[in-house]
Amino acid sequence: MADFMNYDVYTKAQWRDFYQDASVPLTQSSLRQVQAFNDQISLQDVQDIYIPLIHLLDLEIRQFDQHQNMRAGFLQREPRHVPYIIGIAGSVAVGKSTTARLLEVLMNHFFPTKRVELVTTDGFLYSTDELKHRGLLDRKGFPESYNMKALIKFLNDVKSGKPLLEIPVYSHRVYDIVASEVQQVVKPDVLIVEGINTLQLPSTEQVYVSDFTDFSIYVDANAGLIEKWFLERFHALLELARDDPSNYYYKYAVGDPRVATEAAKRTWRSIDLPNLADYILPTRNRAELIIHKGEHHIVDRLLLRKY
Repeated sequence: MADFMNYDVYTKAQWRDFYQDASVPLTQSSLRQVQAFNDQISLQDVQDIYIPLIHLLDLEIRQFDQHQNMRAGFLQREPRHVPYIIGIAGSVAVGKSTTARLLEVLMNHFFPTKRVELVTTDGFLYSTDELKHRGLLDRKGFPESYNMKALIKFLNDVKSGKPLLEIPVYSHRVYDIVASEVQQVVKPDVLIVEGINTLQLPSTEQVYVSDFTDFSIYVDANAGLIEKWFLERFHALLELARDDPSNYYYKYAVGDPRVATEAAKRTWRSIDLPNLADYILPTRNRAELIIHKGEHHIVDRLLLRKY
């Protein structure tokens, strides 16, 4: 555990005992609508992991708001609306999306007076045409495949309190930015930003995504497990694409399954694993909270930053 000297490490049982004064406002059916492809989570895990986390975030947000008010008092001006931003990072297929969606649902329930919104950094990937133009198609997901200037401008606009913002929408079904769609972000009190690059420090930028986040979470697991989940998710996507010729995965779904599996393994080995090793995993120790998973996506420990 030398890599985590600045973290306190808790088992699930220890974390659960920090706060149990609220029940889960979800059913097993509604939970299935929240969880991402092939991710696995139970109502008990929501109770043990996410209810205490929501309480911790409540304390953090209250302190954040108090700080804004005290600072405004010192400067002798009216307090301004400053959104609280939560960043969620980790590898592809590790369960970031489920964590982000759960937080959005739970925070909307427990913080009814606050507007909570969720965005993913996938919307700031360059389009497939632009990636081809830049010679970056085989580097999709790597830092240089994102329009970081646009992402940072968006976060700056959020923090500045702009009332209405529009950002691009990425579709995993077509594996590309959808030119005809935008996501509107309307003056949130809390913004959850999920993506593999939320903790990265791109060498081409002087301001980073993490400069705008007030609390950051890294969803962690052994690379061998993540590869297994990646391949399971790939096959789940094939099942959805089997009757949809417009789906990016259709050509794999109707072809030789062995060829499809080998293509997925090749993508993991040549793109996703190097991206994890070189650019994602090195950001882990920049997170306030690390949620570590074992087999079957089961959280086995949580690491909370000491300082």
